[in-house]
Amino acid sequence: MRDTKTLPGMPNILKPVEWTLGRFSVDMGIDLGTANTLVSVRGRGIILNEPSVVAVKKETNEVLLDGMAVGNTAKAMLGKTPGGIQAIRPLKHGVIADFDVTEKMLRYFITKVHEGRSWMKPQVVIAVPVGITAVERRAVIHSAERAGARRVYLVDEPMAAGLGCDLPVTEAHGSLIVDIGGGTTEIAVLALGGPVASTSLRYAGDEMDDAIMNHLRRQHSLLIGEQTAERIKLTVGSAWPMDQELSMEVKGRDSVTGLPRRTTVTSIEIREALQGTVRTICEGVRSILEESPPEIAADLVEGGATLVGGGALLYGLGEAMSDLLGIPAKVGPEPLTAVARGTGIFLDKLEVFSQVLATEEEE
Repeated sequence: MRDTKTLPGMPNILKPVEWTLGRFSVDMGIDLGTANTLVSVRGRGIILNEPSVVAVKKETNEVLLDGMAVGNTAKAMLGKTPGGIQAIRPLKHGVIADFDVTEKMLRYFITKVHEGRSWMKPQVVIAVPVGITAVERRAVIHSAERAGARRVYLVDEPMAAGLGCDLPVTEAHGSLIVDIGGGTTEIAVLALGGPVASTSLRYAGDEMDDAIMNHLRRQHSLLIGEQTAERIKLTVGSAWPMDQELSMEVKGRDSVTGLPRRTTVTSIEIREALQGTVRTICEGVRSILEESPPEIAADLVEGGATLVGGGALLYGLGEAMSDLLGIPAKVGPEPLTAVARGTGIFLDKLEVFSQVLATEEEE
């Protein structure tokens, strides 16, 4: 495949320079998620896992402190910034919502992997949702190139997750992967190195957080932020009855008086608040099963679904899905890093998997 930076008929005078820069660069696989960005490096595994959050000046969109307000530092600012600063998530539902800020975030992560050497030009494999458009794919490629990547490949998140979980995705055997991230849930039946049926739902971890915030506002007259909702989800959230139901204290602002207040929530009421999102995800899986050929469906009777992503850690989600769909559903190994590990495998075997990778020239 020709270099995406070279136009037809133009002498590629940059090749020697790029080859030299590439020789000393660290090629990487990136799981560019709505909630978190993970980076995998050949031979070293996952070396970076930080929130996809950037703190910028409102008027200029300039990243604060020379890039130090990116990732973990910026997430701590969510909901707490002064008037002239805002902490934002530049990706919404798995796609770029703010092109410039995404570029700056990627540049920060690429430079961090290269220990501050901003002149490095790595090859990059980026996992993207299956449902994004050609325009959105090009936006990802252009952002990565402007951030310093020498060449950019895109791979669908379910395929990367399947490889990261060591599923037989290149064989004539059906594998069902359900990747529940922050902005999207990626569902795909994979076989022979590609998707047999797939979909991308905009119901995932962020919708669970919204459901918890709405529940606290309606039932407890308490206003809370995204980070508090996420803590509630991780602490007492569930999709299936627990052996021992839990409770926790929550602090926020009273929606009537406007004053700070605390209340107690239980795992039972949070499970009820999350029921709608959980059922929507399960129905999305059902629709993909109905689209799959009978022979593939036969493979899934025993193999079932493999759940990855942060949403897979919701207590009892596998049991709830099995109950609704009638097939086994289990959480994959290290679900938070499955997609990033898969991008690393693609990076190691670019020639083998070139038919399922997308570059700018193919869009």
